[in-house]
Amino acid sequence: MSELNKIVLTGIQPTGMPHLGNYVGALKTAIERTNTNKTFMFIADLHALNSVHDAKTIREHTYQAAAIMIALGANLDNTVLFRQSDIPEIYQLNTLLMNLTPKGLMNRAHSYKAAMDKNIANGDDVDAGINMGLYTYPILMTADILLYNTDIVPVGADQKQHVEFARDIAGYFNHMYGEVFKLPTPVIGQETGIIPGLDGRKMSKSYDNTIPLMLPEKDLKKKIMRIITDSKLPEDPKNPDESTIFQLYKHFATESEIAEFAEMFRRGGMGYGTAKTILFDKINSFLAGPRAEYERLMANTDEIERILQNGAAKAQPVAAGTIARVKKLMLG
Repeated sequence: MSELNKIVLTGIQPTGMPHLGNYVGALKTAIERTNTNKTFMFIADLHALNSVHDAKTIREHTYQAAAIMIALGANLDNTVLFRQSDIPEIYQLNTLLMNLTPKGLMNRAHSYKAAMDKNIANGDDVDAGINMGLYTYPILMTADILLYNTDIVPVGADQKQHVEFARDIAGYFNHMYGEVFKLPTPVIGQETGIIPGLDGRKMSKSYDNTIPLMLPEKDLKKKIMRIITDSKLPEDPKNPDESTIFQLYKHFATESEIAEFAEMFRRGGMGYGTAKTILFDKINSFLAGPRAEYERLMANTDEIERILQNGAAKAQPVAAGTIARVKKLMLG
């Protein structure tokens, strides 16, 4: 099959504003794919229930996530954008796959192991606060992937395991019932390394060191000016490879701009305040157009709702076809 004929699936959880690390690590690749491949793009509100237990918040964040993907350039001519929970078949396939997924596979899931490790480090019961939604998260993600005959799943490196689990579970099914499911392929974006946050550690909401994507211009500047630096004076030469400012800049600049900025670090004469201003100007220039569209959409959530409902109307028949085949094989 030609690469252009392959079906792509991507999801985004409505658990708050995505940050620059999310964009560079996964969203950028997913959005670029919408220009070349038929893409099923869903807002994963069922996944969000693991950690968000307020319906109003889920709904608001769902609109937020959809608006961000549209504003960042998702090609709606090629993209079926929908809300996960609007497709009844997802609940059915998730339940059916539960019956052939080994418990041992779920025990190896990074998300579950990380939650257990945190409990152990805190001296809590090993399973404290861990619900079955978190434990079986990879099965629901597998159902998301298999339901739409997916070939390619663009993911960040931390999500690769879940696509590998989807391949495993599809393999179990095919071995037991016949060749029904494709084995999806994870596609990791261009090697980005660790995207540093304000404190130099990996950008993560758990570290409270993120730069949210659609901050108003003033707030974006305030965030960037908070980036922690060392004590070198403006006249001192600096190593760009050790600078959070430079590491963020290179994801939004051209090759020639990156080379010029690196040289400014190395030769000295540039203070960190100036470097942060250059970074702000670069990121703000990139985000200005998407931010305006995002704000327009969030002021017109009826438009977002129409797009999501239209997407569900296109996704549901595909899901229904998959479920019909699976139920016939499993239930007769």
